[in-house]
Amino acid sequence: MDTSSFNPVFAGRPVTIFAVMSALANEYGAINLGQGFPDEDGPEEILQFAAQRLMDGNNQYTPVMGVAPLRQAVAKSNKRFYGLEVDWESQVLVTSGASEALAASFLACLKPGDEAILFAPYYDSYAPMVEAAGAKPVIIELAPPDWRIKRDALARVITEKTKVIAINTPHNPLGKIMDKGELEIIADMAREHNLRVICDEVYEHLVFDGLLHIPLMTFPGMKERCVRIGSAGKTFSVTGWRIGYLTGPADMVSAITKARQFMGYTTPAHTQLAVAHGLGFKDHYFENFTAQMQSKRDIMHAILRDCGFDVIDCQGTYFITVDIRTMSDLDDMAFCEDITKNAGVTAVPLSAFYHHELSTPPRHFVRFCFCKKEEVLLQAGDRLKKYFSK
Repeated sequence: MDTSSFNPVFAGRPVTIFAVMSALANEYGAINLGQGFPDEDGPEEILQFAAQRLMDGNNQYTPVMGVAPLRQAVAKSNKRFYGLEVDWESQVLVTSGASEALAASFLACLKPGDEAILFAPYYDSYAPMVEAAGAKPVIIELAPPDWRIKRDALARVITEKTKVIAINTPHNPLGKIMDKGELEIIADMAREHNLRVICDEVYEHLVFDGLLHIPLMTFPGMKERCVRIGSAGKTFSVTGWRIGYLTGPADMVSAITKARQFMGYTTPAHTQLAVAHGLGFKDHYFENFTAQMQSKRDIMHAILRDCGFDVIDCQGTYFITVDIRTMSDLDDMAFCEDITKNAGVTAVPLSAFYHHELSTPPRHFVRFCFCKKEEVLLQAGDRLKKYFSK
């Protein structure tokens, strides 16, 4: 098919790896540990709340920035969890999913000729949206096994064209939490070079082993130059609801709102109201949610270790990455295809989280998702052990 007449930013890219591997999982009847979605819906309390709000007649357009109860709840959550004082009327925007918040942020903060710094591996929507804005992604490839941000590597790539840095913590696909030292590097560079920072924090409530999630907005001088993006889908296991929210300085939020209004315009009221209710849950909900996912992390870690994989430490999110060189000579994509077809378990290759032209990704890491029922994880483990014991 001739795609030369279409926008090359999108036409020149493959279909997202999550769709590819999920389709392959369906074709072969594999347990899908590739795409990141839970196999259980979120708390019944917010499901019932959403259903009732739907029947109450909340079915028309909402305000472009989101309904007041949700924006107020997001502002209160910033104060509750991180001590951030936020004006809900001017500093909070509701979006149709965190991906829309990311897209609107890149489109609002970049113009043709600008540069945006991305740390690879990164969530796959970042680079296309940078390029759609007419800007250039500048890739810093993080090095295993610690995948740390280094001050000299960042300083080398900042130019007068640099306008944005994008960070993701807790990190998908690595399961890594950026520590205070790494965040200080970002903050120092942003202040020194007058840069904006787009902070993807959708897994903020999935941090394990007593570690802490620290928003970059809490650092001196950063509240006025960065936005942080959250996700109800991740916090309440309702990924199909597509409710994201963004917090930042009023001028950035205003610009992002203007970009967003031409994308999704508004988001359904009944789910917004239910998420507002959920954000008011007592601490035990968030503590139990984290503890349950940490338990699943431990189960998946043990399964993969017992199979013989070199398992990378997972500090947060619901993804765990392994080095496949102890198990196979295949590259990561071929390996994921092989275990889907022959072991009946699906993962995704880490190389999909790199720029298809500007990066030289490692080809020996794959990511497994563990936000599934315990019996599903154990069944996947049995299949993998049986396959690799041959």
